[in-house]
Amino acid sequence: MLTLLLLIIIYLCFISLGLPDALLGSAWPLMHDTLNVPLAYAGILSMIVSSGNVIAVVSSARIIKRFGTRFVVITAISMTATALIGISFSSSFLYLCLCAIPLGLGSGTVDASLNNYIAVHFKARHMNWLHCFWGVGASIGPIIMSFFLINYNVWNLGYRAIGIIQLSLVILLFISLPLWKRNDSTEKSAKHEPIRYKEIFSIAGIKEALLAFFCYCSIEMITGLWAASFLVVEKGILPEIAAQWIALYFIGITVGRFVSGFVTFKLNNRQMVRIGHIIIACGIITLFLPFGEHTLLPGLFLIGLGCAPIFPCLMHETPRNFGTEHSQAIIGLQMGSAYIGVAVMPPLFGWLASYTGFGIFPVVIGIILIIKIFVVESLNRKINREKLK
Repeated sequence: MLTLLLLIIIYLCFISLGLPDALLGSAWPLMHDTLNVPLAYAGILSMIVSSGNVIAVVSSARIIKRFGTRFVVITAISMTATALIGISFSSSFLYLCLCAIPLGLGSGTVDASLNNYIAVHFKARHMNWLHCFWGVGASIGPIIMSFFLINYNVWNLGYRAIGIIQLSLVILLFISLPLWKRNDSTEKSAKHEPIRYKEIFSIAGIKEALLAFFCYCSIEMITGLWAASFLVVEKGILPEIAAQWIALYFIGITVGRFVSGFVTFKLNNRQMVRIGHIIIACGIITLFLPFGEHTLLPGLFLIGLGCAPIFPCLMHETPRNFGTEHSQAIIGLQMGSAYIGVAVMPPLFGWLASYTGFGIFPVVIGIILIIKIFVVESLNRKINREKLK
């Protein structure tokens, strides 16, 4: 019963983690007018948050070793709540940039901490459901923001409302501290010293693991950001219809992760990742079929459905691939690689598409998928050889 209560609280933390992620995109058309800055400045804020994410995840191992997961998560969510409330009172772009720093650091720390905690202490189904609940939060955030935009024509109250929700979660986390105690004390009392990153890169399979996360997030983010432009520019779909169709992609990810949690009762992480690769490939092929609109909807849904199990199953496999004693440091690096993919690849694709056209969209994600399949299978072979030694 106590374990179930702890899981519920962790799921709530991941809903909270997802809440701010789509806020900027929802509110920026009004925000940039209010702050009197160009529309393109959203990219600056996104880069600041992503940089904070990278710094947080690669530093997470030493911080958690010293303070324990429960106190790190409480502090990190307090940072994100304070940042969101600070943004809600912002009247200048510079102040917004300053608030983006603790927002990125806090969200990255929560992400790395809870991913490792679930990977070490719980089964694969909980990792899939954890990321499913992130999707729930990412879906609720824009709904909350749209409520204030439609009814009050202000963006500030949307940020403030989500900041208050996160502060409420901090109070709940304080109340739940005893639930974390046994596992947390084990983490802090472990005799091993945090591994140096130079030593991590000498471990067999690490480079492949990092590249796998980079490739996965590249596919996910390029599709999420540019699929609508592909539909409008290349397929002649109306912008408002394309926006609705993209929702199918995100629905595919969220529903897929919920279903994947049950499928892991029968299949292991490696099998789930392979199935995800096959489904993504089917989605990409579907986009090439010459049947107009009838193939675009299922194609996008299949890409999202295929993406669903890959990130959580790869993450959950980390302690089994490399050992629990250094899993936090390795997960931190994997997430750092993922965040680099998030920050770099979508704008790189946008630059490339501006020269070649958006028709290359399925080609590019297809090429990245092939690279990812190759590195994941290479990772599996190296891990198998290491376990036979």
